[in-house]
Amino acid sequence: MEIPCGLLTRSKKPVPLKSISVAVSIHEFVADVSATLDYKNEETDPVEAFFVFPMDEDSAVYSFQALVDGKRIVAEIQEKQQAQEDYENAISQGQQAFLLEQDSSSGDIFSCSLGNLPAGQKAAVTLSYVQELSLEADGAVRFVLPAILNPRYPLQGSAVACNITSEIPRVAGKELPYTFSVTANVCSAHGIEKVQSNCPLSPLQYLEDDKSVAQVSLAEGHHFDRDVEILVYYREVNTPSVSVELAQADAKPGSLMGDSAMMVSFYPSIPESQGEITGEFIFLMDRSGSMSSPVHSKGEGQLRIDSAKETLLLLLKSLPLGCFFNIYGFGSSFESFFPESVAYTQQSMEEAMKRVKNLEANLGGTEILEPLKNIYSKVCRPGYPRQLFVFTDGEVSNTWQVIAEVQRHNKDHRCFSFGIGEGASTSLIKGIARAAGGTAEFITGKDRMQPKALRSLKRALQPVVQDISLAWTLPPGLEATLLSPAPTVIFQGQRLIIYAQLKGKNASKEAAGEVCLQYTLQGAGFQNTVPFCLDPKADDKLTIHRLAAKALIQTLDGNLEDGAEEKKKVVDISLQSGVISSHTAYIAINKELNQPIQGPLTRRDIPLPFPYLGAPSFTHSLRGGGSPCQLFSVGEPRIAFGSPCSAGGDTSPPESPLLKLISLQKADGSWELDEALASLLGVSVQTALAALPDQSKDIPYWATILAVLWMHKSSWDQREEWELLERKAVAWIQSQSDSSLGECIKAANALLKSSVDLAVFGL
Repeated sequence: MEIPCGLLTRSKKPVPLKSISVAVSIHEFVADVSATLDYKNEETDPVEAFFVFPMDEDSAVYSFQALVDGKRIVAEIQEKQQAQEDYENAISQGQQAFLLEQDSSSGDIFSCSLGNLPAGQKAAVTLSYVQELSLEADGAVRFVLPAILNPRYPLQGSAVACNITSEIPRVAGKELPYTFSVTANVCSAHGIEKVQSNCPLSPLQYLEDDKSVAQVSLAEGHHFDRDVEILVYYREVNTPSVSVELAQADAKPGSLMGDSAMMVSFYPSIPESQGEITGEFIFLMDRSGSMSSPVHSKGEGQLRIDSAKETLLLLLKSLPLGCFFNIYGFGSSFESFFPESVAYTQQSMEEAMKRVKNLEANLGGTEILEPLKNIYSKVCRPGYPRQLFVFTDGEVSNTWQVIAEVQRHNKDHRCFSFGIGEGASTSLIKGIARAAGGTAEFITGKDRMQPKALRSLKRALQPVVQDISLAWTLPPGLEATLLSPAPTVIFQGQRLIIYAQLKGKNASKEAAGEVCLQYTLQGAGFQNTVPFCLDPKADDKLTIHRLAAKALIQTLDGNLEDGAEEKKKVVDISLQSGVISSHTAYIAINKELNQPIQGPLTRRDIPLPFPYLGAPSFTHSLRGGGSPCQLFSVGEPRIAFGSPCSAGGDTSPPESPLLKLISLQKADGSWELDEALASLLGVSVQTALAALPDQSKDIPYWATILAVLWMHKSSWDQREEWELLERKAVAWIQSQSDSSLGECIKAANALLKSSVDLAVFGL
């Protein structure tokens, strides 16, 4: 690794950013966010302040403005190249200018430039955005304010040796030269049960007696050294709804903003299928150097690679008999366990488990495109739908290329993605899942990877829902046109959001309509119908219109490489709606200055926090200061980043009893009664054998009943992780059982001092 240059002198340079204050308004499952950056130039010369920051890729940025000497300067959205040229021209002529743009390589990186801030002057820059909020398995609505922006790995042989993220200065979170505050207002007609966070919060204040409105803030003294996660629990969740929003007053009827817009939320209840589908399961695991860092941003807890290995073992054990599987590891290079996917047998499972236990984070950088191409080059097996699981800390510089590659093959597979650790690229993780009809999960803080991975495997094992369509019932003269992509995949327990444009003459306020989600599953037809009132509500922030515009932009922007026509559409939607894209930017020029700002212009890059204490510092370049210093040599860019300092020795935690039990299970779902299993059960082999009511019974039959009971008794709180294992075990027991099953279960309960219901075994 190369030594960062200018580290000591850079850390002592003044930073013009003094504070970041964020106001969040959460209404049901949508957040409206305003972030204000307060600047003051305490130097004798004018400065150009440059701030690069992460943002969830689903964020629709719709406003950018500055307050200078009491005067508000509102930015306008332009094509990016024009905005950049206007900005450069303005500051070269001594004018004050402001520029907000999305990084060209990724939808979750933004930069804010403030040009020509005179000595002694203050300026406040505010950007506003809206976003949908994800729904967690326990029903919580999850809002995340990203703070950690990891460097995107530059590809070997790339013409660009380093990129915008590798040039950002970094300091320890406690040493950031600016303060940070967050206030959140929460509103729900269903009532707010509680609010939780990964950061200390002030006490929750209810502003209405019915607990429909509440306010909470970050506790004083918070250091902006981790992503801020807020979980909101409502009294009721999963309620289908339709919201209709009035058109923009001055927009042309028939245009995106000139008609009413609708947001439809479905929560499909898919009937339990008879038997699981089989398939081809491919696990693509990040083994780059940063995977040797902890999942937790504070440098505590399990290492990413150890959590990933444990997750792979669980997934392997949970696969159904009769499927095919393979495991890939990738970094600067990639390797697979088998040349082609192999049949899932006891032998292939044992071989894969041995190799998983020996995996290390030793493959250098993060290059995911080549292993994906290798996977897609393999012919799909008829009757075995391909399911791809991608685990990565998600820091690549060619995000759009990766998403485009996945999308090109979206008819051949589903992709389930997992972002590991804070700083994982939301653009990459969500983009590849969206491109191939899967789901995206993020593992941060104290999250466990295992339940989220098993939840996705359960979805992959659901039969594919087919013939999905929407039917609208509207008054004469009205027509609904989809703004978001037509749904192509539905999963049990997952929210489905659709945006539509309501074209035609306005109906009366009493008018009503309904929308019906139709689909077939294993030959049977199903419908979910949601009625709604057609009286559109006014919203000066045009939240639904802008979320719809973002959905349209995401569909077109960066996913396909054939470019020109899609780019034109993206620019048109972006300019209409004010929602920023990779092809547009916000530009503001302070035209009220009487004379040009004098003096040499000095660039000041605003530092970001390290992902955790002890990480190396980053380098950056100054305007006119020569070529940027490279933090990492291209061949080993990520091994150094993220590797915690240690005194040597194995620091991995001991294997949990549940994982020990799972590791003993056979591919068909059964267990053998040996010393290892008996030790976990807390009895001797002899005692276990003596308790078997019918001594003529097969010993694995008895051992498997005992193992299932032990999971219920001793690991109920981790049920999500062993449900599929239990399903396999019970199916195996039922295939071997006779009328003595009930007696065996009662004897097993007595031996283990448990009280598991016979219904667990289908009795």
